[in-house]
Amino acid sequence: MSDNSVLATYKLVKAPIYSHCYSADRSILAITCESQCLIYRVNGSSPQLVATLANHDKLVTAVDISPHGRIVTCSQDRNAYVWEPLSDGSYKPTLVLLRINRAATAVSWAPSGYKFAVGSSARIIAVCYYEHENNWWVSKHIKKPIKSTINCLSWHSNGVLLATGGTDGYMRVFSGYVKGLDSKESVAGSPWGDKFPFGSLVKEWYQGAYIHDVQWRSNQERIAYVSHDAKLNIVDSKGTYQFVDAPDGLPFDAVLWINDNEIVCAGYSCHPVLFSESSQGWKFSKNIDKIGAQKQPVAPSSNGDDEDENPTFGMSALKKFKELDLKGKVTMEVQESAHENTITELAPYAESNGQVTQVSSCGLDGKIVIYKI
Repeated sequence: MSDNSVLATYKLVKAPIYSHCYSADRSILAITCESQCLIYRVNGSSPQLVATLANHDKLVTAVDISPHGRIVTCSQDRNAYVWEPLSDGSYKPTLVLLRINRAATAVSWAPSGYKFAVGSSARIIAVCYYEHENNWWVSKHIKKPIKSTINCLSWHSNGVLLATGGTDGYMRVFSGYVKGLDSKESVAGSPWGDKFPFGSLVKEWYQGAYIHDVQWRSNQERIAYVSHDAKLNIVDSKGTYQFVDAPDGLPFDAVLWINDNEIVCAGYSCHPVLFSESSQGWKFSKNIDKIGAQKQPVAPSSNGDDEDENPTFGMSALKKFKELDLKGKVTMEVQESAHENTITELAPYAESNGQVTQVSSCGLDGKIVIYKI
């Protein structure tokens, strides 16, 4: 690629990648691919496939890796599995008792690695933890006041507060406190409240559009979330709400805090976008990996009436169709970014002094792309 913000591009599969994640030391990459989860070893070069987790029989919707290396997958088959890494490089699956009657849509480990949350289309969030007596993973349900599918989950660093978003247009914060597993000291003095019994609704914001992704900035007690009305939204424990519109007018599917004052979003426009906070509030900062017409110029037309209104989009659709109509071919194909389809998820790839310096993305084009921020 000619944009130096792209460090690496890996075309791993010929199917959409809806979710991907890395182990704590970034040596293992897990991606979802149809009804399987593929495990790759990352060692500086192209990722090498080392294991295929194939217990699901429908689309795997999400995957996450705990700090201890355990992998959790969830699927439209209404099941979740916890995969324990073995010394020979294989993984031992354990079925999770989710007790849901619709697709599992999202999964996220708590920071401790001893429990995780699963969102579903059954209007239920299942908070799952290991029961030693019976040697299986069990779940407790959060139901009210969820009215539709849960799309996204994010744990606070205290492992108790859980931010969620879904297709009912609400971003909500629930308590995921599990007695005997979590300590009350972890939420002592929290600005979000005094008592957090399991499943209690701590706070909610109505967006009026699908919530696609959500992420805590725990040290600031702030939450960023992206919605289908093409907005990045930032809220805090005091009820303060700020938003900024997507520069392309297209919705974002993924959000990631870079530091206390910068956020990267990505989605339907196929390239990440950086937003920054100043004294005037949040604003658009720059497009990452968006190759403008100035880098690959398109020759102007003879009559001059079909100039692209926004040159940063490369060749407009109108110009493409005119060239096809007149010449039967398009003279110059401009690929505007490393991804050729919607970006579905972002993950931190490299961090330094509390700041994310490299970001990994996956997309519907079956690619993993590493960006420098």
